[in-house]
Amino acid sequence: MNFRVILAIIVCKLLRILSRLLHRGGTAMPGRYALKICPDLLRILAQNVKTVAVTGTNGKTTSARMIEEAFANEGASYFSNKSGANLISGITTEFVMNCSLGGKMRKEYAIIECDEAASTRVFAQLQPKVIVVTNLFRDQLDRYGDVTHTLSSIREGIKGAPNATVCLNADCSLTSSLALDLPNKFIFFGIEQSAAGNHKPSELSDASHCIRCKTEYEYSYISYGHLGGFKCPKCGYSRHAADYAVLDIVEQGSDYSDVVMSIKGDKQLVRINLPAMYNIYNAVGAISAIMEMGLSLESAVKAMGDFKCGFGRMEKFDLGKAGAKMMLVKNPAGCNQVIDFLQNIKDKFSLVICLNDRAGDGTDISWIWDAELEGLSRLGGRLQNVIVSGDRAADMRVRIKYAGIPDENIVLEKDYDKLVEWMAAQENTVFIMPNYTAMLDVRQHIVSHCGGADFWE
Repeated sequence: MNFRVILAIIVCKLLRILSRLLHRGGTAMPGRYALKICPDLLRILAQNVKTVAVTGTNGKTTSARMIEEAFANEGASYFSNKSGANLISGITTEFVMNCSLGGKMRKEYAIIECDEAASTRVFAQLQPKVIVVTNLFRDQLDRYGDVTHTLSSIREGIKGAPNATVCLNADCSLTSSLALDLPNKFIFFGIEQSAAGNHKPSELSDASHCIRCKTEYEYSYISYGHLGGFKCPKCGYSRHAADYAVLDIVEQGSDYSDVVMSIKGDKQLVRINLPAMYNIYNAVGAISAIMEMGLSLESAVKAMGDFKCGFGRMEKFDLGKAGAKMMLVKNPAGCNQVIDFLQNIKDKFSLVICLNDRAGDGTDISWIWDAELEGLSRLGGRLQNVIVSGDRAADMRVRIKYAGIPDENIVLEKDYDKLVEWMAAQENTVFIMPNYTAMLDVRQHIVSHCGGADFWE
């Protein structure tokens, strides 16, 4: 190792230690300084690590945690960026913290969640063995722009890793299109019509027209959003047959889903330790990556029922008499899926919605008007209270009012200490819907009140 590499590693490790002592996290900042000293540090450290990388709009963190659980089941030597620091600086920090001062990696495998835009730099340096692309939806319009721009970023990233096996969501016409012009080996996962039901097409579809010829798609079925059995009637571009497929949803509880999967032709009953359709997608995508990394079917299936939720993703807290559950939302598609989940809750509950517009969220919050928040008004008497909080709480209050919730039933509370005290006094379950930086804020106050791990642990 040359002097610059060793110096970068030492600086990164010292800054990480200092950050933790000061309770600042130190997930990205140490790597940022290390890369200033040695710009190709990540490429050098990743050379002898077998990496699975996960990218896409929704489900990155949950999918990565599912994959990580399978590696733990196998007793494999691995590390991951479980804090969610998924830009090149945060990923570099994790690699440095798992190497010696001389640059020798201590672990054989890495499970890395990667931001879509960052993939253009990260994939070329990581050279992953397997890449998972979960889905593509509109997200952070001020940062990503049109969803096709995000698709282009991921395409450029995969071009930098031509030897990677790429697992694509067969039901997403956008992610599936990556297989049209790239030389990689492609594997497809998805949910079959027998399991998806027959949802109506969304008026706000993020991919209503063919990626190749711009003709409007025809659908044999829709699972949610623009995901489903798409086909272009003009050029013939259509859903690819899934190598890993959900054939049937046997049961959906408030905390789990039981499904039948076809895993390369082998039918398996799989319990997923999370509810909701979008987490079923996360599970089948994670299993595709686990199997393509060469792990056992037994470890893959067991991991779906054993893994612990990533922070803020259906995370439970011992808060109040019935507890609280936090569900991160950051774009219309994810928000709509959480509202669909709430439709299946039979008991009375309270809802807290926290909205910020900081850099980590995207400063454009216009997406709240595209989300189908009108579904909240259909919850009837089961929805006991709606509390709005965060930097843009007033905007969310207006949006909830227009969604059909009476103004007198909406409370605005920006003080997180008072908000947590209110949640702790509730008799019924409290569901919390924050976007990203609001999730970090309110979660910190909840952890201070009732205990729990810091988000970077």
